[in-house]
Amino acid sequence: MLHMPHQPLQVAAVPPQRAPAREDQAGPWHSEAVCRRDEAGLFFAPSKEPTAARLSREEAAKQVCARCPVMVECREHALIQPEPYGVWGGLTAAERRVVLARRRRRDIELKAAPTGRIAAAG
Repeated sequence: MLHMPHQPLQVAAVPPQRAPAREDQAGPWHSEAVCRRDEAGLFFAPSKEPTAARLSREEAAKQVCARCPVMVECREHALIQPEPYGVWGGLTAAERRVVLARRRRRDIELKAAPTGRIAAAG
């Protein structure tokens, strides 16, 4: 786990007030999330976190996400909710805003396209 000597990491978990976006037959997707086991503090910023520490923490969180069996479900949950903070499904809040903006733009282009034709991806 990443540790800054001048600022201890605060442990955080998936906020309890938010329900998962979907469940499969085996149970809720988040029960299989790697971040639920031991590294949850990587995923949410402590208050007044310096930029270098934030970038390092986010990179470490993304490495955890890369080995998670439910990364795609987690990412979609964060995009559908939308989750305003933290690293979810390997994406930071800023990266999720970019994905959502692209999806909105694509949806607008598809709606504007003539019936029977698909607009070129942009």
